[in-house]
Amino acid sequence: MVATLIAADRFEAGAAVEVADRLNLAGYEPAETVWLEEGKAFDVEFSGNVETARQALIPLADRADLVVQPVEYRRKMLLVSDMDSTIITIECIDELADYAGIKTEIAEITERAMQGELDFEGALRARVALLKGLHRDAIDRCIAERLRLTPGAETLLATMRGWGAHSLLVSGGFTDFVSWVASRIGFDGIAANRLSIEGDHLTGEVEGAIVDAAEKARQLATMRDRLGLHPAQVLAAGDGANDIPMVDAATAGGGLGVAYHAKPALAARANFSIRHNDLTAILFAQGVPRNDWLSGADAR
Repeated sequence: MVATLIAADRFEAGAAVEVADRLNLAGYEPAETVWLEEGKAFDVEFSGNVETARQALIPLADRADLVVQPVEYRRKMLLVSDMDSTIITIECIDELADYAGIKTEIAEITERAMQGELDFEGALRARVALLKGLHRDAIDRCIAERLRLTPGAETLLATMRGWGAHSLLVSGGFTDFVSWVASRIGFDGIAANRLSIEGDHLTGEVEGAIVDAAEKARQLATMRDRLGLHPAQVLAAGDGANDIPMVDAATAGGGLGVAYHAKPALAARANFSIRHNDLTAILFAQGVPRNDWLSGADAR
């Protein structure tokens, strides 16, 4: 087993010793600390139970992001990620609503849906209906003016692509945004919803079946099987309640389920909750030293 800790800022002197002491008290004999980035992130290997070790280290969670996992299959070969508030910093439907002058109304529904308080499909259709009549130019304006990649997203994709991993961007959002993000940073495939547009205006409807929580999990399983991967070679990342089945599908097979600055419902189910750091924490979790990361430019 290996425990990885990534500091919220920088580790104080003695942090690695404290981790070793906590593992010793839990009945484990940890190996020597391996720094992935001096002062920022380190690994400690040990033999023992994942959950017992995690509980022993939980008191450190206010100072560091923590993951405890088997060493085998640690470097993943499939990344399946949500988009809004995970790979990008915004909720696209909320920003589209701002161009229609109804952001507050729609954002409230979005928040409740992400918390798991509302049925996702019903909430999505209700929000899209409120966008009826919005000019399609608002989509392009939103991409140009407001869509920003989450820090670390490009590095995560480029580095994993560098060792041959496959990536899939799955979203309850819309293909116009998802396609742009996927092409921008190199996702291999996408699954998302399609806004219905007639002439130059949104009709207030979604075309075809909804990409919801169950569909996200199905996409993960389909791609994993298509690639012939061991279930533990899969990584899923998201931030909301509609990502729970996808994250559960990853963790059930021994893979990594990441809750990224997530709603409590998802954070409670993931085996790696990122509270302090950006998406590069996922590289540290896979044992990748800082000096081995690639930028988007490196991978192109």
